[in-house]
Amino acid sequence: MSMSKTPKNGIETRVVLLDSSGLGVREAKDGSRRIVGYAARFNQMSEDLGGFRERIRPGAFADSLARGDDVVALVNHDSAKPLGRRSKGTLRLEENTKGLKASIKPPNTTFANDVVENIERGDILGMSFQFRTIEDAWHVEDGGEVRELVKADLIDVSPVTFPAYPSTDVAMRSREAWHQEQAQTPTDVLRRRLDLAETT
Repeated sequence: MSMSKTPKNGIETRVVLLDSSGLGVREAKDGSRRIVGYAARFNQMSEDLGGFRERIRPGAFADSLARGDDVVALVNHDSAKPLGRRSKGTLRLEENTKGLKASIKPPNTTFANDVVENIERGDILGMSFQFRTIEDAWHVEDGGEVRELVKADLIDVSPVTFPAYPSTDVAMRSREAWHQEQAQTPTDVLRRRLDLAETT
C-alpha cells in the first residue's frame, strides 16, 4: 500500500449512493425542520472512477472537524444557495461508525423551502460533499486499483439532485504518482518519501 500527501489546492466532490444517504427531513424538539443525512459513508467501495475505485476510511474528517473548519451546507454545491453553516450552528457534522452525518437547519427562504419539499417528495435523494485530500493510500485489491481517502479537509456538504461520483484531476494525479512509485526501486521510493516529508 502506498501513502501520499496531496497538495491542498485541488477540490474534489464525492457522493453517497442513494440507498445509503438516509436523506430526509426531521422535526426538531423546537418544532423547526432539519435536513438529516449522510454526506459520506465509511468503508463503502465507490463505483468505477475511470480505472480505479475508492473508499473512505473512518476518521478521514476527524482533523477537519476537530479544528472547527467552517463547513457550509449548500444546494447542489451552489454557494449562492446556503442552507447552513457550521460556525453559526445551523450545520452540525459528526463522524460515527457509519460515516459523516449532517444535520442542517435550513433558512425560511424560497429555495430552502423548495429543497425541503423536494426531499420530502423524494425528488432529491442523495447527498454529496466537497473536500481537499490531505492524505490518500493506493493499493491493488481483487485485481483492481483502489484509492483510500485517509485524511481530508471538508469544504461543504450538499443535498444533490443528480448524484454522481466523478473522478477528478486530483485523484488522477495521486494515482499517477503511485504508478510511478511502483516502477521505482526501493531506494528511489525511500528517497521520494524523505523528500516528501521534508516539504510537509
